[in-house]
Amino acid sequence: MMLSMEQENNSPTQQGQDLAQISVRDISMVYRGRSGLIDKITRRTSKDYIALADISFDIAPNTFVSIIGPSGCGKSTLLNLIAGLTNPTSGAILINGSEIYAPGPDRGVVFQNYALMPWLTVAENLHFALETVYPKMSVADRKSRVYEYIELVGLIGAEKKHPHELSGGMKQRVGIARALAIDPEILLMDEPFGALDALTRGFLQDEVARIWEQKRKTVVMITHSIEEALLLSDKIVMMKRGPAAGIDEILNVPFPRPRSRENLDQQLGYHDLKAEMEDHLMRETRAVEASRI
Repeated sequence: MMLSMEQENNSPTQQGQDLAQISVRDISMVYRGRSGLIDKITRRTSKDYIALADISFDIAPNTFVSIIGPSGCGKSTLLNLIAGLTNPTSGAILINGSEIYAPGPDRGVVFQNYALMPWLTVAENLHFALETVYPKMSVADRKSRVYEYIELVGLIGAEKKHPHELSGGMKQRVGIARALAIDPEILLMDEPFGALDALTRGFLQDEVARIWEQKRKTVVMITHSIEEALLLSDKIVMMKRGPAAGIDEILNVPFPRPRSRENLDQQLGYHDLKAEMEDHLMRETRAVEASRI
């Protein structure tokens, strides 16, 4: 099934494919089970697990896309494939028309668990990322870039602090700054606010919206929050349960930008979209729970 995010009717065209910055084409991901001789002798065999099956869609440049679905449906697996951290069993992922096989500087990743170097300061974490991606960048340019992105996420004054001295929200801001500092075309975010309290989560959602308005990167974000997806997204990919998870539907979020959480629920169509997403998640989650009985 091909679902094109460039087309309002969700049908693919050659024009849509030409405009796509990210093209996911017939992706399947299978985790091989145990079937070797030793496994059979020790009776520890297991079947293959099909995590994703025949997923296709296109994402246009400068689009904010959220992926939502029940737990265990392969959302993070799909994001890791786009990041190049894992290769699909079949199918292909193209960035600007070229197939990818590994991570690259065109994609920055923000992890839920922050993934900061604990022995490095805030500034040093950004320096390390820049040195790794751009080893020929001058020290002066690197310092300027570090300061720019520390300022962008509102951490001026915390440059010399280590991760253990920061709150969860501050750590995630460092993670966002580090990902953006390498100036990727695409920002990939794996439940970036999932481990944060409600107030900090709301603050960082607003910060990400502000930064997106300034930088206009293409963003793909995993979330479990319907309200978060509606606040931040242009498109919402609703995934079906696994095994062999796929895409149920891609929703268009037509609300004008910039958006405000205070009046978002007053936008025309908000409650219909929210109800559709709630019905989808409830239906898929109930099916997941029923399969475990």
